[in-house]
Amino acid sequence: MSEILQARIPHDVTTPKPLPGIAPLDPAEWLVVDDAFAAQMAERARLIAERRGDVVALLPEGRPAADELLAFVLGWLCEHGAGYDVENAVVTRPDGARIPIDADDPLGTLGHLVQEDLCLMERRGAEHVLTGAVLCFPASWRLSEKVGRPMVGIHEPVREYDATLARRVQRLLDGVRAGRPLWRFNVLTYADPALFQPRSAEAPRRSQEGAGHSFLRSERQCLVRLPRTGAVAFSIHTYVVRR
Repeated sequence: MSEILQARIPHDVTTPKPLPGIAPLDPAEWLVVDDAFAAQMAERARLIAERRGDVVALLPEGRPAADELLAFVLGWLCEHGAGYDVENAVVTRPDGARIPIDADDPLGTLGHLVQEDLCLMERRGAEHVLTGAVLCFPASWRLSEKVGRPMVGIHEPVREYDATLARRVQRLLDGVRAGRPLWRFNVLTYADPALFQPRSAEAPRRSQEGAGHSFLRSERQCLVRLPRTGAVAFSIHTYVVRR
C-alpha cells in the first residue's frame, strides 16, 4: 500500500483558506508527477478496465470539450518534456509506460496519461454543468449521480455550499481566463486510505476525525479554461498520507 500513498503533501494543509480559497497558478505547474505516480497510474488503469462505468462519463454535448481537453493535455505534456511519437500516436509517460492515444476515447485516454482526475464544466444557461469526467479517485461522491448536474447539485449535500457560496463559485467559473489557471486545495481525514471511495449523496460521509482515522487526504484542484470550447477543466490531484 505504501507505494500508492505519497510521502508528503506539498502544500500546507494546516492553514486552509476560506471557501473557495482560490489562488493564481503558474500554467507550467498545472499537472504534477509525484512519488506515487507509477502505483497510482496502475490503479487508474485497473479502475478504467474493471469499473469504467463508475469512473468515466461523457454526455454527448460534452464531446467537443473532451476532444479539446485531450489535445490540450497532449500539448502541455509535450511542452513540458513528455515523449510523444506523433506518427504512431503514442505518449511515453514519466514511468516509461507507452500509452496509445485513442481519439475515439478522449477521457479514457486521459485517465491513462496523467495522475489527475479531470472534470469538464460547461456553461448551460445560468450555471456550469458537469458534462464529462474521468474520476478514478472520488472522495465520497459518485460520478454517475453528478454528471449532467449544475454546481449546486454536484455539491449536495455539502452543508457549507449554500446559495451565497454558489453565486461566488459561479462568478469564479465565469471569470477563469485562458492561460491564467487557478488552484485551491481541501483536506479531509479518513480511516481508509483507499483512493477510490465512491459514496452516494443519499448516504453522505460523516466526519472521520478521531481515533483510528489516521490518514489525511488532500485534493489539489485546478481550474483551466479551454480556449476553443470555453469549457473549464477542473483537475484533481489526490494526495493521501499518514497523519
